[in-house]
Amino acid sequence: MTATLFQAVALNDSITLENRILMAPLTRCMADDNLVPTDAMAAYYAKRAGAGLIISEATIIRPDGQGYPNTPGLFTSAQIQGWRKVTDAVHAEGGKIFAQLWHVGRVAHPHFFGGEVLAPSAIGVEGTVPRMRDLHYVTPKAASLDEVQQLVKDYAKAAENAIEAGFDGVEIHGANGYLIDQFLHYAANQREDSYGGSPENMARFALEVTDAIIDAIGHERVALRLSPGAYFNMEQDARDRAVFDYLLQALQSRQLAYLHVGIFDDEMRFDYLGGRVSDYMRAHYQGTLVGVGGFTPDSAVQAIDSGRFDLVAIGRPFIANADYVSKVRNAEPLVSYDDSMLATL
Repeated sequence: MTATLFQAVALNDSITLENRILMAPLTRCMADDNLVPTDAMAAYYAKRAGAGLIISEATIIRPDGQGYPNTPGLFTSAQIQGWRKVTDAVHAEGGKIFAQLWHVGRVAHPHFFGGEVLAPSAIGVEGTVPRMRDLHYVTPKAASLDEVQQLVKDYAKAAENAIEAGFDGVEIHGANGYLIDQFLHYAANQREDSYGGSPENMARFALEVTDAIIDAIGHERVALRLSPGAYFNMEQDARDRAVFDYLLQALQSRQLAYLHVGIFDDEMRFDYLGGRVSDYMRAHYQGTLVGVGGFTPDSAVQAIDSGRFDLVAIGRPFIANADYVSKVRNAEPLVSYDDSMLATL
């Protein structure tokens, strides 16, 4: 029944995955106070190396990208060396791992870095920092053109650092209401310069970051996660559709390792996208597509066999079952996820 999931898949000439099951990026807030990955994190990822590919928890590219406590970084030597322990442990178990590169944009908080919060526009969001509910979000500063260009350079440097740390590649976090996604939605981007006001301008930052990382480490090691449907720290706007129509077409020529759907529940429907985000992305992008959002092994097989996407990313079940892949392969029962599992790695 699940044979489809255990087919090897070549992402390109450089990277072949042993199966179609990816471990989705899962923020655990377990780095040390210097945002350095720990030995416990290395053991946690190594236990899950049966995945065709592990996507690391979101990892911040520079200090002002932090919006959650104890999320790891990739901008200091100590952080790079900490991640090297993780990648070595995963590779020792025969696995592959990409680093997910992250800047949270307007949901960053000065508590973590003591500076200004940068975003496309000076438009804040309501709410408080997860796990630190006494910290309320602040109104961000609209990034200047020079600051935007520095962000592009810092994404590329983080990608270089990821390769130095032993990662097999990187996934750019362009989804879920964070910085790159903020440029792509009208609710967060009201700029009147070359980064706002039209689909081409609003997609510019995402494409510049992608191109800079491709130049730094090679297209075969670069992936991207996108959220065409606004649903997390973002208001919906039907005009967003044209931005993603343009962006997805532009990405065709980049020859990415894969494109990853950014959604928590793939059954969510968006009128301006004509239904599910995954179906919209498949209709507008012909490269390798990763589906995510509440799939069981059986529903993932059905989706892949019907051509809706090529690979499936699994999230919370991987927290509950370090041996998820072997259990699915052997038709063994899975342990159900429970929020109490977040307390430890």
